[in-house]
Amino acid sequence: MRAPLLNLLLITGVAGASLAQANTSLAQAQTATPAQQAAAVSPDAIKQREQELEAARARQKSAEEAQAKLKAEITSLGKDRTQLNQQLIDTAANVRGVETKIDDTEARLRNLNGREQEMRASLDSRRADIVEVLAALQRAGRRTPPALLVRPEDALQSLRTAMLLGAVVPELRGRAEKIASELGELVALRKAIATERDQLASDRDKARSDQSRLTALVDERQRQQAAREKDLDAENSRAIMLSKQVGDLQGLITKMEQDLQSAAKAAEKAAEAARQAEAKEAKLAAASAKAGPGAFKDRSRTTPAIAFASAKGLLPLPVNGNKIREFGGSDGVGGVQKGISLATKPGSQVTTPCDGWVVYSGPFRSYGQLLILNAGGGYHVLIAGMERISVNIGQFVLTGEPVATMGSTSQVASILATNASQPVLYVEFRKDGTPIDPGPWWAANEGEKVRG
Repeated sequence: MRAPLLNLLLITGVAGASLAQANTSLAQAQTATPAQQAAAVSPDAIKQREQELEAARARQKSAEEAQAKLKAEITSLGKDRTQLNQQLIDTAANVRGVETKIDDTEARLRNLNGREQEMRASLDSRRADIVEVLAALQRAGRRTPPALLVRPEDALQSLRTAMLLGAVVPELRGRAEKIASELGELVALRKAIATERDQLASDRDKARSDQSRLTALVDERQRQQAAREKDLDAENSRAIMLSKQVGDLQGLITKMEQDLQSAAKAAEKAAEAARQAEAKEAKLAAASAKAGPGAFKDRSRTTPAIAFASAKGLLPLPVNGNKIREFGGSDGVGGVQKGISLATKPGSQVTTPCDGWVVYSGPFRSYGQLLILNAGGGYHVLIAGMERISVNIGQFVLTGEPVATMGSTSQVASILATNASQPVLYVEFRKDGTPIDPGPWWAANEGEKVRG
């Protein structure tokens, strides 16, 4: 489940490839005979390739420096679990925030591009009127009018100048003003589109950078986990074997927490933590205190910040996306939906909606990749449909911590997804083995969400 740290900065490979290509091209040009060089490669082409080689070297050097800096930073963070948790949660939140910005920008661009097409179609349909006005302008100014649909800015400037100088006769002024207004709107739209495209490119660059950092942090977290759990691989293999012996989710949960050592330990810790949290909250209730997002700020905690039952209205959805199926609705095959389904974008980051212990992590029947958390107090959270999971059985995770990544298509059976061509995340809450409505637990807005 862990990707090597060196796979993070793919830019190194890209830069290396560019450098190799540039070296090859230059070598070919320099080792050829003079006659061959004169016939096949011009001096300008050789100079261009030399410049490409220098640019590739610069990119490679920059990538190597960034890689070394990131390695040193992650190694330093790894010595302090609290700082590592902080960076994991903050970076995952940044990734999801940039994902949201990219979605918003793409939506605005679609609207702007649609509006531009409408404006161009409107102007094109009135070409004869525009030609007449521009012809009058030509006669007044003794110059060829600009091409309207190639450079609307030029046409707009010419119309404004003509009106200011009184070169447009009164009966054409109204028509010229209307055309100028539409051209002005078109020019403004083009500028807005250019701005949005620049912002989109910037956000995508930031998303790649943040994702590389997040992958490094996850690798370090899992390296530490593997160091603590010497028999981790054997446990994971046994978990997969046990999962094939059961036919439903509750059977899987029971089997894991009874038969698998790490899952059983996780379940015991969850039960003990629930008892302690309930006792603590009883005292807080007596003092008229109310649990809130502040309870989740301790990044060094190794047990849930508050009892799961008290986290209603505080938990974030685990992924950016649109809810396509609600709890209690039709599951599409005559049954009732036991959880919620969220349509996401390919590669979206999945984070934990709550504190809890991992009691299962791996493939399970029609659910694809499945993650089960024991949140304590008899509550379990099931998350399915990811392409890759990055946590192991027995691991304690904090609210907002990155745990998985979505694929490019649906990994869940069609019973859980309305469109198999898009990634769909399925989320289910259970209390004492029975599916319950997760609705009351979700935060009403961004300001109320907690990040761990």
